[in-house]
Amino acid sequence: MADITLPEASKFSRPRPLVIWVLVYGLVTTAMLMLLNLPAASDYVGADNDDVMRLVQVRDLLAGQSWFDLTQYRLGLDGGTLMHWSRLIDLPIALLISLFSPILPLEQAEALALLVWPLLLTLPLLAAMAVAARRMGDDVAMHIALMLTSVFVVTSNRFLPGSIDHHNVQLVLVATIAAGLLDPSRGASGHALAGLAAAMAIAIGAETTPLIAVACATVGILWAVEGPAYARAARAFSLTLLISLSALFFATVPPAQYDVVTCDSLSLGFYAVVGIGSAALFIATQLPGMQDVRLRVLAIAVTGVLVGIGAVTIAPQCLQNPLDELDPLLQSLWLSGVVEAQSVLAQAEKDPSAFGAFYAVGFFAICVCLFRIVNADRPRAHAIILALVGVCFAIALVQVRGAIFANLLAIPPLALLIAELRRKARNAPDQLGIGLLFALTAFLSVPSAWALFGVLAVEGTAGVTNRMKFMAGGSAATSSEGGPTCEAPAGFAALAGLPKGTVAAASDFGPEILRFTHHRTLSGPYHRNQGGMLTEIHIGLAEPEEAAAFLRGSGVDYLVFCPTFAQTQVMAAMKTDGLYAQLLAGKVPGYLRPVPIGGPSGLQIYRVELP
Repeated sequence: MADITLPEASKFSRPRPLVIWVLVYGLVTTAMLMLLNLPAASDYVGADNDDVMRLVQVRDLLAGQSWFDLTQYRLGLDGGTLMHWSRLIDLPIALLISLFSPILPLEQAEALALLVWPLLLTLPLLAAMAVAARRMGDDVAMHIALMLTSVFVVTSNRFLPGSIDHHNVQLVLVATIAAGLLDPSRGASGHALAGLAAAMAIAIGAETTPLIAVACATVGILWAVEGPAYARAARAFSLTLLISLSALFFATVPPAQYDVVTCDSLSLGFYAVVGIGSAALFIATQLPGMQDVRLRVLAIAVTGVLVGIGAVTIAPQCLQNPLDELDPLLQSLWLSGVVEAQSVLAQAEKDPSAFGAFYAVGFFAICVCLFRIVNADRPRAHAIILALVGVCFAIALVQVRGAIFANLLAIPPLALLIAELRRKARNAPDQLGIGLLFALTAFLSVPSAWALFGVLAVEGTAGVTNRMKFMAGGSAATSSEGGPTCEAPAGFAALAGLPKGTVAAASDFGPEILRFTHHRTLSGPYHRNQGGMLTEIHIGLAEPEEAAAFLRGSGVDYLVFCPTFAQTQVMAAMKTDGLYAQLLAGKVPGYLRPVPIGGPSGLQIYRVELP
């Protein structure tokens, strides 16, 4: 089999004002984000619990907690909870706060840092999507990709002011990987950048590990197929990945944990397996005789076997979903309510209106890529995107969290399709069908359009109206019925005014308690906090006399109760004679003393007074 001849790269190397256009679209996107979100904002931290918890972690770092110490000492049972989040995200946010704090009060410095950080990330995301689309098509495809990416950013919740969780950074890194692998000139610099992005993605969060594995496999397959023409790019990717991941491992993993395998963060497991694969690929590209495609295929097969042996030997426990090890009680009472952890079937059952927003665009892109490949229309580029979108879509079938990556990576091939339909519509203005197809394709390439269709189909116009009212004027302090919610600030202010102690509260309130008070809380919505979450659940399910024993045993000083919280209501229905059911019925045990709250709040705070 002869090596594939490279296409002419001249049309890809003409200078274009890409940076200027990225800045233009970036400014427009940033302006839209601020105009749509800042006027109605009631808090400077994102609405996701993880945004709040990230701020708590950053505060601890700024307060002097060790770079290598990720323990949240105020979360969980005695000794705290070792978090699995990377300091690589804490660092830039902490630096921004440190930059602004000399000229602003601390709270305002935090607010400005939390505004700036997610907005800054829109620029590299736009740049990566622009590069990827132009490498697949032309300047028109680039502009359409920039527009689709801008809509993606504005309509998702990952780049909103205050969104400081790691998912937005992961999206930037995934887009960078795609742009690097799509380089038609097989350049070493682009593949080196992709290798660096892959290493950072692994170090920041384990959820992208399957995608990184597919990206590495794609590089290996491309080298096996294209031979010497791709060898330099494969070496750049594999060597950069190996060196970068090594540096990140030693920079973020404490020495005492070098031999520990964890499956939700960078540890010996991921480091060793990825190191074996990247080192083997790099060595294979240097071996003599690799002009023969059969030897290259054999080398890739051997690399795959080595990676497989390494995974089974070093980290066999990581070959399954880490959340499978959760206690069944947590599976039913906590994980089943986490949207991003839902399977495709669970999502379709619980919220069918959102089904299209999660799955339609990714599936559309897969179909487009398959059609292009079958028709030999830029098969290389579409095969690369197919592999990346395909693995994200497969993850989304198991856990919805993969859908946002599939929707993002769908942009380059769909932008190319829209550009071609636009060109045909302009060349044949009398053919109304082509124009309608162009408009429809553009509309259906936007996940939020599918979300709109879903709400209309399931809930009608009333559903759209309700969502628009919530987006425009929804407040954390006021419920849909008009009364104060449990998230209203008065409740946390009252709790903060109490002497330092340990709080038992539903897991979703854990990050807020850590942020607004000096207390320790048993429960937070994190899988490493199983002991604390189970203790709080058992307190709520136990009969009042038995609950007193749990409260005493865990050293709880305050019980925080939210009657409208969904998990609380489920627990009360499960155990009608349990403590939470009794509190819902207005029957307060004698050992719980109500704490007055000086303002509107749905929370009920009780001081635990046990003999």
